[in-house]
Amino acid sequence: MIPTLWAIVTINFLVVQVAPGGPVDQALANLSGRRNGGLLQRVTGSSAGSEVSAQTQGAQGGKEGSSAYRGARGLDPQVVAEITKRFGFDKPLAARYWDMLKRYVVFNFGDSLFLGRSVVSLIIERIPVSISLGLWSTLIIYLVSIPLGIRKAVRHGSPFDLWTTTTMLVANSIPSYLFAIILIVFLAGGSYLKIFPLRGLVSDAWSSFGLVHKVLDYFWHITLPTLATVIGGGATLTMLTKNSFLDEIHKQYVMTARAKGLTEKRILRRHVFRNAMLLVISGFPAAFIGIFFTGALLIEPIFSLQGLGLLGYSSTLQRDYPVMFGTLYMFTLLALVLTLISDLTYTVVDPRIDFGTRQT
Repeated sequence: MIPTLWAIVTINFLVVQVAPGGPVDQALANLSGRRNGGLLQRVTGSSAGSEVSAQTQGAQGGKEGSSAYRGARGLDPQVVAEITKRFGFDKPLAARYWDMLKRYVVFNFGDSLFLGRSVVSLIIERIPVSISLGLWSTLIIYLVSIPLGIRKAVRHGSPFDLWTTTTMLVANSIPSYLFAIILIVFLAGGSYLKIFPLRGLVSDAWSSFGLVHKVLDYFWHITLPTLATVIGGGATLTMLTKNSFLDEIHKQYVMTARAKGLTEKRILRRHVFRNAMLLVISGFPAAFIGIFFTGALLIEPIFSLQGLGLLGYSSTLQRDYPVMFGTLYMFTLLALVLTLISDLTYTVVDPRIDFGTRQT
């Protein structure tokens, strides 16, 4: 886990350093475009804003600055240097990289360059929204896919099995973000009905509601994002459940149970179900990873849900590097931890599985 986490963070750090349009470019472009002294005071935290505003409006006009940043044209080099230092880009690349690694070990991601808050506080505030969407979507997928997979195994080759497979293939071919747009158009006031809200996880006046009203309002808002995440997500689990049951149904102990006169329902419940569900249950953490990432990265920006996905998306547009790397670090760490839990769950559910190396 540690080498994987280090490699992902390192590769993304190096890629971002060579990408054009960093946070310094963003700040300088704003200053050069708006020529607003108050904006510079907010960015640099100094009183140089009024001076630069006068300079950019007066003598310097279209004069080129000496900085390498394209957004620095017409700005005082001292101001450019101050902004560069403010964002930490006055240090060598190796120094910035080593400083980032030391801080990330203790979960110190620094402060947002544009939001004026610590990255940790932003992540703590946003992560419950992403986890909430992922848990509800995973729960619905499991509640639907497992019974459906068992039914398909029992009725293998029947018309029910064929048309449900066709339906799942069609649903699985629809991208979740496209289905989210379709739901908005038809059910959220896009062009037809306005049954569900367009954005947010709760209403603006949610804090003043009673307990029952709060719960209903929450489910009213999360219905469409959950449906968009669920679409196509159960196809793999349904087929996994079906194939697991089919594999168990044709084993010798099932034939022995039938020869003893046990009913099919009793065989399924007391013998097949326990063995066939080992793989499905142990795969829950891995399934949650996929659903969590899909919901966070694709669905949250569409429905304006204040989760990690929308936070990472907006920080990428703004080139807010501390937030970008902080959310990437948390996404990667959560995925690795859940993958580890998934591997350990295999050994708990089925003690015959051993990841150790044996010499024969």
